[in-house]
Amino acid sequence: GIAGDIRSSMLEELDFEKEARNTEEFRRFLAENQLLNEVTAPKVFREFTTKKVFTMERLYGISMLDEVSIAKATNNPEMGQQAIITALNIWTMSVMKMPWFHADVHAGNLLLLDDGRVGFIDFGIVGRVSDKTFQAVNELSTSLTLADYRGMAVALCNMGATDETVDVDKFANDIEAVMNRMATVQPDIMVAEMSDGTVAGSLKFDENEITNLLLEIVDVTEDNGLRLPREFGLLVKQSLYFDRYLKILAPGLDVMSDSRVSGLGTGTDVKQINGSAEVEVVIDV
Repeated sequence: GIAGDIRSSMLEELDFEKEARNTEEFRRFLAENQLLNEVTAPKVFREFTTKKVFTMERLYGISMLDEVSIAKATNNPEMGQQAIITALNIWTMSVMKMPWFHADVHAGNLLLLDDGRVGFIDFGIVGRVSDKTFQAVNELSTSLTLADYRGMAVALCNMGATDETVDVDKFANDIEAVMNRMATVQPDIMVAEMSDGTVAGSLKFDENEITNLLLEIVDVTEDNGLRLPREFGLLVKQSLYFDRYLKILAPGLDVMSDSRVSGLGTGTDVKQINGSAEVEVVIDV
């Protein structure tokens, strides 16, 4: 089941040789799609990497939801919007084009770099998804954005396997109850005084609450006679993360009509950074 899939993925995260391969594959994906001036991932130093030691380039930046990031986004909403749109677009594009996707995009693994790019780190947990499941999750994400609970129910029905007829309206009501509980989740608010005397704040959501919400959706789905594919849990959890980030960094963004959302890098003339600058090494043990 989903819990077993998450457990096996977590065990894989302890193998740094696998994580190194994943990181290199993601960098290659960015290079092949001419996206390295928008997004990056650490360069891997293979000669100093083993199953228990991971040596990589250090990326200079801060978490997407760090108080400094929030302060910048507050003073420059366009910057905050573009940062999270870039991260979302690249992640979605990787789901569509790569054989696996980054399955742990919590705020600590998404960085706003000093040079303005977005940095993805920690490729220990990855997921693999079928075309059918990806299409259903696309439908689910659209319905989630529109608060269309019946649409969410239909998307989950399209994704799952069942031996019985599902009461879509009842299923939709059950989903709405779960999503209403999600709306009551309160963020942790942190306030700090900056070096220039200004006051900045940050918002953070308990990752356990995101996980519990996912498990509630799974329970509701199973109660309505559906069995979801194993990859569903990892994929939807990342969608929930991005939904939260959009609400924090781009609260006024209409993701359904904004032309910047999705398809970043397609049909554009983007020049690749050649990586000639010095890099600092980080060793993960």
